[in-house]
Amino acid sequence: MARKVLVLGEVRDGSLRNVSFEAVAAAKTVAEGGEVVGVLIGGSVNPLGAELVKYGADRVVTVESEKLAQYTPDGYSQALMAVIGEENPEGLILGHTALGKDLAPKIASRLSSGLISDATAVEVAGGNLVFTRPIYSGKAFEKKVVTDGLIFATIRPNNIAPLEKDESRSGDVSSLSVDIKDIRTIIKDVVRKATEGVDLSEAKVVVAGGRGVKSEDGFEPLKELANVLGGAVGASRGACDAEYCDYSLQIGQTGKVVTPDLYIACGISGAIQHLAGMSNSKVIVAINKDPEANIFKVADYGIVGDLFEVVPMLTEEFKKLKVHS
Repeated sequence: MARKVLVLGEVRDGSLRNVSFEAVAAAKTVAEGGEVVGVLIGGSVNPLGAELVKYGADRVVTVESEKLAQYTPDGYSQALMAVIGEENPEGLILGHTALGKDLAPKIASRLSSGLISDATAVEVAGGNLVFTRPIYSGKAFEKKVVTDGLIFATIRPNNIAPLEKDESRSGDVSSLSVDIKDIRTIIKDVVRKATEGVDLSEAKVVVAGGRGVKSEDGFEPLKELANVLGGAVGASRGACDAEYCDYSLQIGQTGKVVTPDLYIACGISGAIQHLAGMSNSKVIVAINKDPEANIFKVADYGIVGDLFEVVPMLTEEFKKLKVHS
């Protein structure tokens, strides 16, 4: 059954986030041969429309306004609802990001629609669209089938592979004028506490530290390793509570959920709350002095040793590989 599916592209610092392209790939499956329409909302997003088309969108609708330069639930919901009203889609896909987790329930409520949140896969099986999502802190998975109404889902970043970029693809990029009003939230300033570089939630490699790093300075070897691997640095709640790093780096049930290709856990015991945020990583490497640490139960590779000896050795070896590659 061919469907029209809207995809909300996320813009950060003037560029499209990778989850936008993953959402387009998911929407292609949901559309089942129908039309995938990208939606871009912001202060000046029209130039980014062509990029979304190259990754698979058939066309793009933009909503631009000075009031949309920064995300607010009031402004974005007005803009997205206007596009939905204009396009009347059968499907809607957003990224399961901070923005998506805030915006999607509001839109679902306004549309009196169901919502499948945090989907890690979507497929057509037995003539039905089947979404897979983790439950019980990632210890199990459930299958969801939408039998009626709007197919509305958010997808977890770094799980659904984006389509290959095609520079030859072209599609219409049109603008929709929306009168954004009654904004109750005013963004005066944005203070970024996260480390510079790779976005933790979209990183292919994550090097995370726990209480075993012992201090704020203990994160420096981890940062160096992450830099060599082109990855991001994360942390357990224990490390954040001990003030070794900012809470913006926290991975776990009450922090970020990450699914990188490679997760290196340094000095992390492996509490169930932390495992909920990283256990679906493709390859997990654990470094811990305690051979009985719980983290080894989920690790693909384990190194029993002092992280302050092991991490610098790994860093040097990876540097050699980069030189010779």
